[in-house]
Amino acid sequence: MLGYALRRLAGILPTLLIIVTISFFVIRLAPGGPFDTEQPLPPQIRANLEAAYGLDQPWLVQYARYVKGLLRGDFGPSFKLRDIPVSELIARGMPISLTLGVSAIGLAWLLGTVLGTLGALRRNSALDHTATLIAVLGMALPSFVVGPFLALIFGLRLHWLPVAGWQLDLRHLALPVITLALPVAAYIARLTRGSLLEVLRADFIRTARAKGLREPWVILRHALRPALLPVVSYLGPASAAVLTGSLVVETVFALPGTGRYLVEGAINRDYTLVMGMVILYGTFTLICNLTADLLHGWLDPRVRHD
Repeated sequence: MLGYALRRLAGILPTLLIIVTISFFVIRLAPGGPFDTEQPLPPQIRANLEAAYGLDQPWLVQYARYVKGLLRGDFGPSFKLRDIPVSELIARGMPISLTLGVSAIGLAWLLGTVLGTLGALRRNSALDHTATLIAVLGMALPSFVVGPFLALIFGLRLHWLPVAGWQLDLRHLALPVITLALPVAAYIARLTRGSLLEVLRADFIRTARAKGLREPWVILRHALRPALLPVVSYLGPASAAVLTGSLVVETVFALPGTGRYLVEGAINRDYTLVMGMVILYGTFTLICNLTADLLHGWLDPRVRHD
């Protein structure tokens, strides 16, 4: 397992370099530029701006300079938010997005696992149908519907929770975390239920029951561990998406996270801001997928990565 982890870690840097290379040139192939406005700039001013940011150089020269800066941890300046480095923008929003993401993933895993397990153990019962209905609603309702609905009920009508702003406390975290967690919890519940139903029909479960083991011990010790394998595989990319922020949730609840930066950068043709967010998302995706693979090997003793 250790050798596999080290090989995967060694492969992260080349993969990131490929992501950076493709993103760098695709962004510049898109029509428009960072200094395009409704009122065209005078040619001399435009030329001066491009020279100041190095955009008058050939693409390969710009690429080499950008990669050299990345090796020093420099993501470059934002083209639209003047005098603010991209690394500073990420540092401002990342703690908020990480706090929301980690909380949402934890809540989704707990809620989805419990609902899926109860549904599998009480198959075709009222509890199973209720859990299935909750999971279907969680998958069907988008965040831009769930978020305003929760804000309307618990914030504006009942006045229990704040509907906007950011403070590191349970009251401000509750609504955005629930909005982020619901669709992930729904998928986890469906995966857990289907996988656990299949595991409960396996021969080793019948053997454990024949030995006289108590049913809770059979479920917790023998059935739940292999049943979580599809959940772990799903949580890899899902965690990366949640941890890097959600544009919808951050917009609905007025949170200063990183989710909005990618869209704003793409609309404004802010090359360096888009690149910074792409690198951030790519890094989280690779790390989360590596973690999911390692957990997969720990949960299933038949897997031998080495």
